[in-house]
Amino acid sequence: MNILDLKEEPEHIPTLADWHHNEWAHLNPDDNVQKRIDKMQSYLGRELIPCTFIAKERNRLAGSAAIVKHDMDTKLELSPWLASVFVAPEYRQKGIGTKLVLHVMGKAKDEGISTLHLFTPNKEKFYKDLGWSTFGEELYRGEEVAIMKLFLSKP
Repeated sequence: MNILDLKEEPEHIPTLADWHHNEWAHLNPDDNVQKRIDKMQSYLGRELIPCTFIAKERNRLAGSAAIVKHDMDTKLELSPWLASVFVAPEYRQKGIGTKLVLHVMGKAKDEGISTLHLFTPNKEKFYKDLGWSTFGEELYRGEEVAIMKLFLSKP
């Protein structure tokens, strides 16, 4: 399995946008696939934030993870965020999600980022097993979510 910056293979943007829309449209009702494509294309710059990483298994797209400045419009004081962690159904339970998250964590730490945030409606244990801690819960766009953080260096 390889993890690449999406800017190395931007031809995967339409597939990722479709996957993400199918998975999270209920949390972003104003988005559509084209808006997601446009947003991902804006992530193709030189900076780490925002940036999307993709996982490829046997040369096939298997998943993604991103680091973004903001991911919850109710928590603009928190930044940056791990976001868009997604593994295609046929590749789940193979450690790809873990590898993607660890990759983003490593990139963030290398850039001197001390804390990452995320929110999740249903994967709290997955992230806790990777060292993340829950520091809040809220009803966000109609869904109860856990808000989590990870200290990459001592606060």
